[in-house]
Amino acid sequence: MLEFLNDLLWGKVLIALLITVGVGFSVASRFVQFRYFGRMFRILSASQAFQRDQHGHLSSFQALLLSIAGRVGGGNIAGVAVAITLGGPGAVFWMWVVGLMGMATSFLECTLAQTYKQSEADGTYRGGPAYYIARGLGPKWRWMAGIYSLLLLVTFGFGFTALQSYAVATSVGDAFGVPVLYTGIALAVIVAAIIFGGVKRIARVSEVLVPIMAAGYLIITAVVLAMNIERIPDAITLIVKSAFGLEPMIGGGIGAAILMGVKRGLFSNEAGLGSAPNVAAVAYVPHPANQGVVQAFSVFIDTIIICSSTAFIILLSGIYDPSNMADIGGVALTQSALADHVGDWGRSFVSIALLLFGFSTILYNYYLGENSVDFLSTANRPLANTFRVAVIGLVCWGATTDLGTVFGFADVTMGLLALVNLIALIGLFKPGLRILKDFDRQIAEGNEQPIFEARNFKDMNIDLKAWDLEPEDVERLRERNEATGAFQSQS
Repeated sequence: MLEFLNDLLWGKVLIALLITVGVGFSVASRFVQFRYFGRMFRILSASQAFQRDQHGHLSSFQALLLSIAGRVGGGNIAGVAVAITLGGPGAVFWMWVVGLMGMATSFLECTLAQTYKQSEADGTYRGGPAYYIARGLGPKWRWMAGIYSLLLLVTFGFGFTALQSYAVATSVGDAFGVPVLYTGIALAVIVAAIIFGGVKRIARVSEVLVPIMAAGYLIITAVVLAMNIERIPDAITLIVKSAFGLEPMIGGGIGAAILMGVKRGLFSNEAGLGSAPNVAAVAYVPHPANQGVVQAFSVFIDTIIICSSTAFIILLSGIYDPSNMADIGGVALTQSALADHVGDWGRSFVSIALLLFGFSTILYNYYLGENSVDFLSTANRPLANTFRVAVIGLVCWGATTDLGTVFGFADVTMGLLALVNLIALIGLFKPGLRILKDFDRQIAEGNEQPIFEARNFKDMNIDLKAWDLEPEDVERLRERNEATGAFQSQS
């Protein structure tokens, strides 16, 4: 039954919907992910990218790193290897296409998450698909927001937390011979110390961990590329030809290349699942589209950079042989490929990378679950603490248990999660475009840092308290609007 549901959701329904939303919003937004690609770097280099307000919003940069911590995981190492094994090198091309279109989807969902974020009694903020469904689509759709939160809790808060713990423990065991129980206990203790500090502590850990793990993986990739620089054009040619069935002896032909590339791309970057918007919503930005642009860049980092790194490590190695791939796949293929380039220590390097990727994802998954608990229980603190204890137990249990059935179940719930979110995104296409047009207009007027005047969008059922601007932003807004004679106080 699980296999049938997975095939129905991921093999048919979701692929069609995800591509429709990604391509549809790309066209409707005049390819916002390409128009503002350079702005991604300017936003992150500006001082505001590191700014938090007096209530403790995450900075835009922290939200980016935390979302990367969630997007970058085992799929970037094992998933890419599976895609190449089953779909041939052409799967990498279609993974790129999905990533580029997914950037637009991520822009839409994260912009909406910022727009419809909600202020809490303690001065902090919450947001994500549950909130933009309830506020954007209206009260009669609150039941769907509740279903989304429940699916998010079950999928990421519980299922994927245990699965990541299993991946980390087995990876450490394979590389260093540490019993999975010991790894599970150590992991549970470290996770407990972090999650009881809330999202701010998780963000601070991610600020250190994510750059280290991403930089390390990219450095080893650069070494591999430098060692095989003359073969890179051939590898790219192989990827492109295989993508269009011009290399029939490789993989399963064009059909398998498209299917595996699309599925692995979607699994890896999570664009359309609605997971990243939960983090994007709590960042301090002067305009919702700012975080949309930043989170589009997060998809680019995950799919175009990290996944491509794994692909080239495999395809440039002497291990990859399309005629004999039956006995090796997944993490083992990536490990063997890197070992072929740099020696046996490459196997341990991949295990360490998987450990770091998996650990950061556990923290990210916890926050998604906490956000769901908050929405479902209206900030019930005892329930939140109960969830934290449950997560710690799951980390320890997951490390010692074969979770094949859990993985199949989590795939189904993740598919349903994406289905609910994509339906909501289709329903909120127009509000998303309206916010983007406001951003475009201010850019066209010469305002390098657009500011969201929430009172102009009261008809969208926005929480105005969540958009109380900082004094310096109000002053900047005053100066900008006085220049055009159109200032309206927001104080």
